Amino acid sequence: MAKEAGDTQNVEYRGDSEQVHALTEEHRQYLLQRHGTLDLEPVPDMTDNDPYNWPQRKKLVNLAMISFHAMMGTFTAAAVQSVFAEIAADLNVSIHRASYLLSLQIAILGVAPLIWRPLSERFGRRPIFLVSLICSLVGNVGCAVSPSYATMGLCRAISAFFISPASAIGSGVVAETFFKKERARFMGIWTIMVTLGVPMAPFILGFVAVRVGYRWIYWILAITNAVQFILYFFLGRETLYLRAPTPSIPPPVAKPSFPMSLVSFGRINPAPLRLWDFVQPLSFVTRPCVVIPACAYAMIFLWGNIVLSVETGQLFPELFGFNPQQVGLQNVAIIIGSVLGEQIGGFMSDWWMWRRHRKAASESDSDSQAERKETLAPQPEFRLWLGYPGFLLTICGIAVYLVQIGAAGHTWNVTPTVGMGIAAGGNQIVTTIMTTYAVDCYRNDAAAIGVFINFVRSTWGFIGPFWFSEMIPEVGFGASAGIAAAMMVGVSIIPTAVLQWRGRLWR
Repeated sequence: MAKEAGDTQNVEYRGDSEQVHALTEEHRQYLLQRHGTLDLEPVPDMTDNDPYNWPQRKKLVNLAMISFHAMMGTFTAAAVQSVFAEIAADLNVSIHRASYLLSLQIAILGVAPLIWRPLSERFGRRPIFLVSLICSLVGNVGCAVSPSYATMGLCRAISAFFISPASAIGSGVVAETFFKKERARFMGIWTIMVTLGVPMAPFILGFVAVRVGYRWIYWILAITNAVQFILYFFLGRETLYLRAPTPSIPPPVAKPSFPMSLVSFGRINPAPLRLWDFVQPLSFVTRPCVVIPACAYAMIFLWGNIVLSVETGQLFPELFGFNPQQVGLQNVAIIIGSVLGEQIGGFMSDWWMWRRHRKAASESDSDSQAERKETLAPQPEFRLWLGYPGFLLTICGIAVYLVQIGAAGHTWNVTPTVGMGIAAGGNQIVTTIMTTYAVDCYRNDAAAIGVFINFVRSTWGFIGPFWFSEMIPEVGFGASAGIAAAMMVGVSIIPTAVLQWRGRLWR
């Protein structure tokens, strides 16, 4: 695997860097034996404990569990999307009020990681994820037996608070495990799982609600958390690793045996825990290279994900008489669109950057061409070019979705669902491009960046259902599509163009 990566992308980070020159011969031989190349960024320490030096299979198993955990955050929030009518009838509330059970979880998913990140920076990712799963299980059991709307809302809040860590600090796990030249590809796996949680929940659980009742949704969530806990306890590994500013040879440390390592918990980072650490991610509001991608992505996520989820759950039963299973089936389009969109946001994004690096590497190494070579080497802003297709697809998809629902009357046809798929594809492109760009700018703050982006996205997602559900009946479907397009151009497209122009200076 290492050799394959070196064959296709070794021009991206050349082995003659100053860091590589400073390595001892022993360190170089270790890296060559482990990775088959010295073209690595960042350069790992000479120890198997460094996650960059893990075997690829170990990295992928860990990534799979973190990504599934991240998916369960949005999956749990969207689990009730297709059963608003059933909850309303059971708990004697309006359908609109029942939809707040979704909005509530979106808000908590945005705020809770502010607490989890500094704890995971001190005690490690693994213990936080284990606590997350067992306590989320308890919250879902509480939802399953809740006798009232207020009790169910409280238990939904508990489950959201504890399931949230992986959906935000997963970006840190990816940055701690995978090299820069492959980061977009694996960041894309994490981001697409976060995205797919929203459509997958009603698609799968709609069948459950029709056959055994909506409360079984919560029992299934609890059972899933239990299985996750068992798997992560035995297969999950700690990715938090404290390294020196320059690659080094760590002193030999006695590693605990495998069974002991599973139950060996303790403080990893001795730095004191300060109040500032819990709000530090919010300081990225002063850094344009993070706040602009976060806002651009949040606006696309609102229209290309939240609107589709909330309005489909409310409008399709009302207009077309759909049951939970039929509502859930509409999400197939979002799933397909997201998977296709990720091919541009992830694989093509890495190829796009590699291709530009290769062009730079083909230039002469002579002093007369050094300045030109530096110009050709792609800055992180070069990745943003691939965000524009995502913006345009989301605008197109949401326009098709809203206009065609308005034209359908009370007779369902497939065209709104096609719009859902187009918008979802655009949303996924933007998700991966914007997240990877921000992390590329400040890799050492990858986890904090994930928390900040998640905060902005979830806050916008929480506020949205309070006004767009009122806006659509008030101004109509066509005008709502125009408002959506204007908001995405004003908050996403124009600021991204400015970021491409000024981003290098701002960094």
